[in-house]
Amino acid sequence: MTMAIIDTTTSEKSKSNRLKAHKSIAIGFGLLAALLILGSILVDGFVSAQNARSILLLAAFLGLASIGQTLCALVGALDLSIPYVIGGANILLPSLLATGLPAPLAMLIVLIVGTLTGLGNGALSFRLQGQALIMSLGVGFAAVGAVQIYTSLGSQFGGTVFTPVPAWLTNISAFNGTTFGLALPPVILIWIGVAIAIGFIMQRTWFGRSVYAVGGSRTAAARLGISEFKIWISIHAISGAMSAVTGMLLLGFSGGGFVGVGDPYLFTTVAAVVIGGTSLLGGSGGYTATVLGVLVLTVLTSLLVGLGLDFPAQQAVIGLLIVPMVAIYARSPHIRYQV
Repeated sequence: MTMAIIDTTTSEKSKSNRLKAHKSIAIGFGLLAALLILGSILVDGFVSAQNARSILLLAAFLGLASIGQTLCALVGALDLSIPYVIGGANILLPSLLATGLPAPLAMLIVLIVGTLTGLGNGALSFRLQGQALIMSLGVGFAAVGAVQIYTSLGSQFGGTVFTPVPAWLTNISAFNGTTFGLALPPVILIWIGVAIAIGFIMQRTWFGRSVYAVGGSRTAAARLGISEFKIWISIHAISGAMSAVTGMLLLGFSGGGFVGVGDPYLFTTVAAVVIGGTSLLGGSGGYTATVLGVLVLTVLTSLLVGLGLDFPAQQAVIGLLIVPMVAIYARSPHIRYQV
C-alpha cells in the first residue's frame, strides 16, 4: 500500500529527477570522452590496456568508498567519517590476522565494526543535524583513534601494521591480480557487480524510493509513513560497512596496514558525487551518476600524473573542475521547489 502511494504521489518528482539524471549523465560522458581524447594526444601510452587496468583498479576503490557518500548526499547529508573508517579497517584487519584469527572471521569482525560505527554516526548526526558534518567527523576520529589504541597494544607503531596478507586478498586487489586467468583484478568486477545491485535497489525497491522521497521532501515522506530516522541510520550504516570493505580491499592492494590510507577519500568521495551530478541538497542524482564521476576523476588524475603534475597541482585542477560542475547543476532548481 505504501509503495503504491509513493509511486502515485511522487510521479512528477520522478520525471524531474530522471531529466536531471539524464542531463548529468550526458555531461559526465562528454567530460569523460574529452579527457580520454586529451590523454591520448598528450600522454604516450595513455590509451593502453595497462593504463586502462590501472585506472579501473583505482576507480574501483573510489567507487566502493563513494557508495555511502552518494546515499548520504541523496538525503542531504555528507559523511566525513569515511576516510577514518577506511584507515581503521586497513590496520584492524592485519592486526586481527596477526592474532591467528581466520581471515573470514577477521574480515567479518572488521565489517561489523564499520557497520556499528556507521550506525552510531547516523544516530548521532540525525539528532544533531545542524552539526551533522562535524558530528560525522568526530565519530570518524573516535573510531580510528580507538582502533589505533587497540593495534598499538604491545607495539610502538599504532598507525602501521605489518603482517602477511592472504594471497587471495592480494590477488583480489593488486594490479597484477587475475580473474579466471585473465589479467583483470577481481575488485573491478566486484565494483561492477555492486554498482549494478545498487542501481537496482535504488530504482526498484521500497528502500531506494524511500531514500529519494526523504531527500525530495521530508514532510511528504513522513506523511507517507516513511521513517526518516530509519532511512538516515540505514544509509549511514551502509556507508560505514562499505568504508570498512574498502579499507580491507586496500590492504590487499598495498600489502601492509597504514592508518592514513583513507585520507585521500575525504575529498575524492565528495568530488565524485558532485562531478557525477548528485545534488548535495538531496533528492536528485544517484549512484550511476557517481560511477561516471568516479571515472572522470580517476581518468583526470591519471592524465595529470602523466603530465607530471604533483599532488597539490592535481588538487587545484580537480577543484577548478568542481566549481563549474556545481554551477551547471545548480542552474536547475532543487526538486523540492519544483512541485
